[in-house]
Amino acid sequence: MKAIKEQKRERRHKRIRSKVAGDSSRPRLSVYRSNKYMYAQIIDDEKGLTLVSAGDFILGEKGKKQTKLERAKAVGVTLAGLAKEKKITKVVFDRGGFLYAGRVRALAEALREGGLEF
Repeated sequence: MKAIKEQKRERRHKRIRSKVAGDSSRPRLSVYRSNKYMYAQIIDDEKGLTLVSAGDFILGEKGKKQTKLERAKAVGVTLAGLAKEKKITKVVFDRGGFLYAGRVRALAEALREGGLEF
């Protein structure tokens, strides 16, 4: 059985997703935060395609210790760069039911600094 905390997050996410959808002109930026890693992807919901994705499990530099917050910022910078290559400038932010604080906020700020608008 899932923990009550996870069920509450899923309920929040469903509520957000009922209002937030991405299309070709303004795709959805989906965020997922596990205890260990941070993932983000840009999705075109009309076509059902993931256009760009990034996660800090890929960015792991051997021998270099980073905090989760620093890794979340690195995911944001990486995803913003990949989005620029695909000529994506505007997105709809989907925080996935997570609070807009800590790692989610760090990721969002890094994406904004990288040139994405939301």
